[in-house]
Amino acid sequence: MKYIEEYRDRDLIMKLADHIRQSAVGRYSFMEVCGGHTSAIHRFGIPSLLPPGIDLISGPGCPVCVTSADFIDRAVSYSKKENVIIATFGDLIRVPGSSSSLEKERSKGADIRIVFSGLEALNIARSNPEKIIIFPGIGFETTAPGTAVTIKQAKEAGLNNFLVLSAHKVMPPVMDAIVREGIRLNGFICPGHVATITGSGVFGFLPEKYDLGCVIAGFEPSDLLQSILMLLRQVNRKSPVVEIQYTRAVTLTGNAIAQRHLSDVFEFTDAEWRGFGTIPDSGLRLKKEFENFDAAKRLPVTISHHNDNPSCICGDILRGLKKPYDCSLFRKACTPENPVGACMVSAEGTCNSFFKYVPDE
Repeated sequence: MKYIEEYRDRDLIMKLADHIRQSAVGRYSFMEVCGGHTSAIHRFGIPSLLPPGIDLISGPGCPVCVTSADFIDRAVSYSKKENVIIATFGDLIRVPGSSSSLEKERSKGADIRIVFSGLEALNIARSNPEKIIIFPGIGFETTAPGTAVTIKQAKEAGLNNFLVLSAHKVMPPVMDAIVREGIRLNGFICPGHVATITGSGVFGFLPEKYDLGCVIAGFEPSDLLQSILMLLRQVNRKSPVVEIQYTRAVTLTGNAIAQRHLSDVFEFTDAEWRGFGTIPDSGLRLKKEFENFDAAKRLPVTISHHNDNPSCICGDILRGLKKPYDCSLFRKACTPENPVGACMVSAEGTCNSFFKYVPDE
């Protein structure tokens, strides 16, 4: 437990909470854009340690949650094809599309397997040369390098039966979209895991373009409280900058090897986000030299667009406009066992975190 207990030390936590109370001289709204942060904030009861003038708003940081219904519909369509195996992360299997989910299709007999990495999906391709294996690639800059490495290995091994359906996304464009939408924020708690790959520099547009400060945070209680305190001090001084609280993992320039894998395999493209619609240059698609492994190019499918459940407000929650308890379905028709919306499916989803850790208002 060494290296964890020190960040959960009660005396340190209470001291940070006292400093926050002393520094809070007005009303503040800070948005976290990492599903891991959302879960940690509520699991550790961080809001209960803050003065009432500080509002923590959950943003679009859960990769499963922001994945569009159209993407799920495509994956469902592939699962119905003969000789196709879908190898997917466990969270994605339960995300509802327009009329079905991968979980429902598996119950009907589709060959859908849960994997923990793209490399595991690649091994399924090796073991099943007569089948087409489709790996739905989801996640931000943290997980996309792993997919890139997997695609490179597939090319080197000549495994042409391995395909990727990419829904990988990058974080800065959606943060820019949030600010342009006009939601009142005083700063961002930036995603620590994303920043280990990208470095802190990618968030420089926030203070430069919008006069908004941000702090890249770790995931323990003292990390989160220290990050909130750093943001408070930025706002009070009227000196917005990009700060790194998570110094044990994040640098200015990030992970050069992971960045190289990303740039080798992927290029930016417009992408559909649940709740936001299409955001320019916010997605990652396979470059031309890797198109042979692109499911969308090799096996094009036509899907019919259907509207999401009109009672589900997952899109508004992802945009920071509403909280889970504003939804008429929350804790009633929509639960982790029976999720209506994507925000309830993943352990990193805002609705899922509120269901587990936040009492009814």
